[in-house]
Amino acid sequence: MTLRLLYDEIRLGLKQLCDTLGYPQTEFDVSEASRPEFGDVSCNVGFLLAKALRKKPFDIAQTLALEYKKNLGTYVSEVSAHASGYLNFVANYPLLVPHVIHSSLDSNYGTVDLGKNSKMVIEHTSVNPNKALHVGHVRNIIIGDTIARILHKASYDTSVLNYVDDSGLQVADIIVGFKYGGYSDKAPEGQKFDHYCGDVVYVKITERYETDKQLVELRSHVLKELEEGTSELAKFGDEITRRVLEEQLKTCWRLGVTYDCLNFESQIVRSKLWSVAFEKMKSMGITTLEQEGKNSGCWVIKAESEDDKVLVRSNGTATYIAKDIPYAAWKLGILEDPFYYKHYTVQKTGRVLWQTTLDSRDTKMHFTGDRVITVIDSRQSRLQKIITQIMSDFKSKPDSYVHLGYESVTLSPETAKTLDLDTGGKSVQMSGRKGIYVSADYVLDVLSERTFNEAKKRNPELDEISLVKISEQVAIGALRYSMIKQDLDKIITFDLTESLSLEGDTGPYIQYAHARAMRILEKAAKSPNFETNFDGINTVYEKDLTKAIAKFDLQVEDAAKNLSPKIIAKYCYQLAVSFNTFYEHVKVLTADSESTINARLCLVYSFKETLAKALQLLGIDAPDRM
Repeated sequence: MTLRLLYDEIRLGLKQLCDTLGYPQTEFDVSEASRPEFGDVSCNVGFLLAKALRKKPFDIAQTLALEYKKNLGTYVSEVSAHASGYLNFVANYPLLVPHVIHSSLDSNYGTVDLGKNSKMVIEHTSVNPNKALHVGHVRNIIIGDTIARILHKASYDTSVLNYVDDSGLQVADIIVGFKYGGYSDKAPEGQKFDHYCGDVVYVKITERYETDKQLVELRSHVLKELEEGTSELAKFGDEITRRVLEEQLKTCWRLGVTYDCLNFESQIVRSKLWSVAFEKMKSMGITTLEQEGKNSGCWVIKAESEDDKVLVRSNGTATYIAKDIPYAAWKLGILEDPFYYKHYTVQKTGRVLWQTTLDSRDTKMHFTGDRVITVIDSRQSRLQKIITQIMSDFKSKPDSYVHLGYESVTLSPETAKTLDLDTGGKSVQMSGRKGIYVSADYVLDVLSERTFNEAKKRNPELDEISLVKISEQVAIGALRYSMIKQDLDKIITFDLTESLSLEGDTGPYIQYAHARAMRILEKAAKSPNFETNFDGINTVYEKDLTKAIAKFDLQVEDAAKNLSPKIIAKYCYQLAVSFNTFYEHVKVLTADSESTINARLCLVYSFKETLAKALQLLGIDAPDRM
């Protein structure tokens, strides 16, 4: 049982009472009470009926409360009308507690059947394969991975894609550097290849464009060769991008992120998907050929409030958006799949990662969905709005293609100093082109090192392997949580020190609550007996913790419906706070009786299991020791 059954019982009971009393039916809200003195659940039905019945909300609530008391049902112990007009309910805790504890032991606890196994595609990461991942990219990666985890928990059949732009300008830049700029295509000893490409080749060659116009002309030549894909230069470019991609994926896997398929832009271009999509758009009147004005001779998409978007230039070349439209249509299964699929690797979780090919000797598979979520930062909102509308026209469903946008990540002044940047006390925007960023690998290494030293102080008896494992779990938890806890439309200012704090709204604080629960269970030196009487669990702290555990599936549903990973992050934090408050006020191992000790151990175990499952949705491990 979870709070869902309590809410559903109250909702049904009130609807039946409204019928009995001759009240008009209305969609009222049943939710958690805003203050403890109001009970556990509140309902606003009195306010919603006041106008139709021409009565005060309190009078309506009072009448409903008196009638409800005649048959409290299974999960309600008290009901009352508040002077404000709200109906307040108190849960039947002697029944709620054992049901919640037993339910939480199920391996699928928190799962909801929202998706009903419908196909959902989530595309995220999609970092140009010319540099290492920095903390700005990490926000995209963690949002996408967390959304995929939540939707899977909500019973969607998910496929996770990573779009590899292996034929764009930024890739052309590093190829120019290797072929014409004098840079070796081998990284210095001890440096990852993706770091070398981004930190040295990309930054330096970009600087040289300002003074060497011949290099700029060579970039255009390289770009054309990459798009055509048949020359030796194009083959070299493919080798380089795949080497960079391999290093990027190592970082992603370290973060606990996995994928189902890598989709290469070069193959999308060569697959002729664009020509099919273009003809479809022309036949539907989505794009028109301009006959006059600045866009004369161009195929454009008309915009009501903004400038028209050029799709195909007057010289016949397609613009950037022309690559995204057929890809989006492919993801939704609107266009026939031209790709074959080849085994790329098996990831640490055992999940197979596939890659697209155009080789008919490879395998045919399906990575399309009934609905697509594309995680791209808010700077691409205008472009994504156009694609969203075109996909709605193609699919005749307004919500089939969803752009999940987010704001950028800046560096705090203190963290910027690690790059020898003096920002005058202000946060700084990152720029890969200028070399102003903190790589994800660097952040994880620093966080892991700091955590290792702290864990060693706290656990001198642990061996180095155990300490390394803990430090890596906490470092990843700190970074992932810092990227998830904020609203997507808020800029994140990332700070290395703050993210590791064991106090406040941080990943390590939540992980520490799990480790604390594990220590209690270890000290008990016996397994809890769940076939017991839970009458001894009656303090406000135990009830609050039980309610927090009982909210899990409601939070999963809310996060999945609203595509909001923050909801699960906030739930994890509130669950940890409830447990820490319980820990500070309630004796567990020194309780008055063995039966009470056992009952409280059951509650601690229930909390530990629920928090671990919730953290898993955030891609965060729940360590046993810290």
